[in-house]
Formats: sequence, C-alpha cells, structure tokens
Amino acid sequence: MSVNAYYVGLDVGGTTMKAAVVDEGGKVCGTATMSTEAFKGQEHGLNQMVATIRKSVEVSKLSMSDIASIGVATPGTMDIPAGIILDPPNLKPWRNVPVKKHIQEVFQIPTAFQNDANAAAYGEFWIGAGKDVQSMVMFTLGTGIGGGIIIHDHVMEGQHSHGGEIGHMKIQMTPDGRLCGCGRRGCLEAYASATSVVKRAKEALATQTGDSILKNLLDATTEELPAKVVFQAADQGDETAKKVIDDTAYFLGVGAMNIMHLIDPDMIVFAGGMTAAGDPFLNRIRHYIHELAFPVPAAKTIVQYALLGSDAGFIGAAACGRQLVKK
Repeated sequence: MSVNAYYVGLDVGGTTMKAAVVDEGGKVCGTATMSTEAFKGQEHGLNQMVATIRKSVEVSKLSMSDIASIGVATPGTMDIPAGIILDPPNLKPWRNVPVKKHIQEVFQIPTAFQNDANAAAYGEFWIGAGKDVQSMVMFTLGTGIGGGIIIHDHVMEGQHSHGGEIGHMKIQMTPDGRLCGCGRRGCLEAYASATSVVKRAKEALATQTGDSILKNLLDATTEELPAKVVFQAADQGDETAKKVIDDTAYFLGVGAMNIMHLIDPDMIVFAGGMTAAGDPFLNRIRHYIHELAFPVPAAKTIVQYALLGSDAGFIGAAACGRQLVKK
C-alpha cells in the first residue's frame, strides 16, 4: 500500500451528508457537504452520495484514480455484510437501500459500509483519543446514546449488525422504568441522553413553585434540545440542575461499569454535545465509575472525552475503507 494513499469517507445523516478525503496518516485533505433530501427517495439519496464523494475529491485537488478505497457510514437498521440500509427511521421513505453495491459499481473502487456510530468510534480509535490503545468503547451522547466497540482494530458489529447498541443496555428493570425512544423501558438512553437531561429537568421543575435559575434559562432558550442550558444552570448553582447533572453522571457511570465488566477495554470515551460541559462532568462520571466498578478496571481503564468531534464519522468511514486495502 502506498504511503501516499488516499481514502474517501462519507457520513450520511438525516439532514446532510459529509464526505472527506483522508490520507494515510488520517489527515483530512478536503471536505464536501450536501443535503441528504431523504424525502426525495432512495435513488436520489444514492445520487447525492455519489455527488458528495466526487465533490470531496475535487475539493482536495485529486482525481478518483488517486483514491484507494471508499467508506460509507449511515444511520438506521442495516445489514452491514450485505451493505444494505434496511429501514432507517431518519431516512424515510428509504427501505432496503443497496448502498455498498451502488457506490462500488459507480466508482469501481473497494467500498466499505458501516453503521455511523461504529464508524465514529473507529475514527476516534484510529487517530483520536484511542490512537495509543488496543481496545476502546465510545459512548456518543446526543439526542439518543450511540456507541461503538473497537477491539484490536476490529469493529464489533455483532452477528446481526446490531453490536455496540450501548444506549439500549438496561439500567432499570422495574416496570416503571423510563420509556426510551425505542419503545422499551429502562434503557440507558432514556436516562442519560441529552433528551433525557431536558426531560428530567422539566419534570423536576413541574413539582416546584416560583422562579429558579433553571426555569428562567429554559424559558428563555430557543434551542430545540437545550441540554446545555441545564448544565449552565448547574454551573450557576441551581440545585435542581445540579441534581439532574449529577444523576446523569451516575447513569453514565453505571453504563460504563457494565461495559468495563463485560469487555474490559483499555479506554472508554465519551463523545457528543454534552462533552462541552468539560472536566467537572467527566470527573463526576469517573467518580461513579470508581464507586461502582471492580477495583482493577476502575483503576486501569482510561476514561476521557473524544477528540475528533463531528469529524469522527467521515474519518472513521474512511478508516473502514482503508482497512479493506490493508487486508
């Protein structure tokens, strides 16, 4: 494999898709973003993928002949070995979309296909927070909780392409467990996602009378998912907000402890919008991990924030394509 090899990674989202050319060292050479426009149908979506890939290569001042492989990461339920998106809730009305086959036939270049959370975790493992370890698990904290498990350069996809669904581990088994977006109760996502932070804050305020820092900040915000407002209120000393954030750290500590006892990775990484809360929040998660986990993994597992931000998806997709060439 040439030391000057280039790879394209494409990260498809419900609203936009972003492609980038990445070199052998993981450096991003050029990016391109286009609208997904899922409502126009899957044929249009496949054409948008092709156009975004071409545009990223053009922006990088390269030609397709310079590209060694392509990696595509998408959301939703999928058959990873077959390269098919099955029934993605954020890409309706797409069904049974042969992504890998289409991209590979258009470009005649080795093409990898991966779940978007797995790809982001692999990008973080390749050149981000996990670049110096042998195994890493990433929790992505956003509207929901996604994640990925990487062991010795291998993405743990699972037998049915549903490995690494970290947000749906059960942390509450009683019938009154919080309802998750998946329709089941007691999932980590229902307790510790950004959506949950806001819901639990509003539930707590509903039992109170009068104004508070948290109430005033929530009332004033125009953000669609104002989780950061809850963190701001906690920083300003609001006791209700502080309790919500501390509970969130505890729930994430429970999730991390379960992963540590199951997989025993070198590192656990937290990514997503809530990492903007900085070291105080991370230190609370670490505190609860040390309280909950077996002493040896609690002492030896590195727990930190991700480094690549939103670039992790397309970098990881490119890395999956790179892995095809290496093999």
